[in-house]
Amino acid sequence: MITAYCVKCKKKGVELNDPAMHKTKKGGFMAKGSCPICSTTCCAMMSKDNAEKAISDGVKKAY
Repeated sequence: MITAYCVKCKKKGVELNDPAMHKTKKGGFMAKGSCPICSTTCCAMMSKDNAEKAISDGVKKAY
């Protein structure tokens, strides 16, 4: 379960639909998924430890 902030609906703690773990250009990690309310793409920045834990919990690795 990964939660993010949706910029379009202005809701905090939205659970992402079909999250995928991505790597930024500077080497950071972020989870990208869609908002269940408005279906806009949302991102959640994560530390390396949290990203690895999410991948081990079943989140798709997209890098």
